[in-house]
Amino acid sequence: MRNEKWIVPGLGCCEDVRGKSAHFSFLISPSSFFRLVLSFIIYHLSFSPAGAQLLRPSFLRAGDSIAVISPCSSPEAKTVERGCIILRQWGYEPVVGPHALADYHGFAGTADERTADLLWALRDSTIRAIMCTRGGDGAVQLLSRIPLSELARHPKWLIGFSDVTALHSAMVQAGVQSIHGSMCHAIAAQEGTDTVSVTLRRLFRGQLPTYRLAPHELNQTGTAEGLLVGGNFSVFCGLAGSDYDFLQRTDDLILFIEDTDEAMTKVDRMLHLLEIRGILGRLKGILVGHFTKYKKPENGFADMYAMLHEYLQYYAIPVSYGFPVGHARPNFPLIEGARVRLTVSRQGTTLEYVE
Repeated sequence: MRNEKWIVPGLGCCEDVRGKSAHFSFLISPSSFFRLVLSFIIYHLSFSPAGAQLLRPSFLRAGDSIAVISPCSSPEAKTVERGCIILRQWGYEPVVGPHALADYHGFAGTADERTADLLWALRDSTIRAIMCTRGGDGAVQLLSRIPLSELARHPKWLIGFSDVTALHSAMVQAGVQSIHGSMCHAIAAQEGTDTVSVTLRRLFRGQLPTYRLAPHELNQTGTAEGLLVGGNFSVFCGLAGSDYDFLQRTDDLILFIEDTDEAMTKVDRMLHLLEIRGILGRLKGILVGHFTKYKKPENGFADMYAMLHEYLQYYAIPVSYGFPVGHARPNFPLIEGARVRLTVSRQGTTLEYVE
């Protein structure tokens, strides 16, 4: 990882980017037995214990191939084409998955076809990263078809957000970091030159961003370090109690949340689900991102932030409102499973990577 620094305007302030041996009677060949033992070890290591550092995939180099797949809803062909043009302009070689443009009841192919595309991208040694074309629905259908050990065996950057949150949660449970960030649609719409796209492009090369934001009136001050996880609130709440639920980790967690087209009453229920699971009480910090396309005011709350603050104010942890992540601009990239330091003061919010 390089320690380069750069300044980018756009957050109300700026972003500072740094960047024993044993005897056996073999019923199978020794080589096959060795492969089985190796798979067993990988499988168990994939469920990384609390406090263990998650594996960070290798950053990219010019000329690397990026698989472009659609694990969720079916995308528009033009959007995928334009996204691939931007990736080429960035110096990479996009390789579109066999079913990336398929349409099966609104999904980009059957669950088996979308799983096949993800497995291809993971197992192909020429592919260095995986970008999703869009979110939507359907990523959860892939989880039971891909063992966590498979994700751990082929650590590669997975890039996406929205419904892709389900895959990010699985990656964290497998012990591998991933990138919550823009997909084909967003980089194509902005021609790959906006501040968010530039930050993502530099992150691909190993330049880790430090985000600095102006203060928000609802912020709760404090400093915390922990493992950064999060994404679409309704998606990761839907994984509650499963093997793919990153909130089952007992690490010190810093959670970021965002959502779109979800009523305030539903977000209220999801927040209290975290409370009754005992998760809110052990979080070290919270980043509240964009919440869009919902009815307001409702139940006496002016907006979503006011409702969330009503409950979160009683937790003695730093909480930052208005963090630029989610289904609105800007949607800056965040590394799922990375250790970060969150500082919220009267002067504003700083989020920086500490590894």
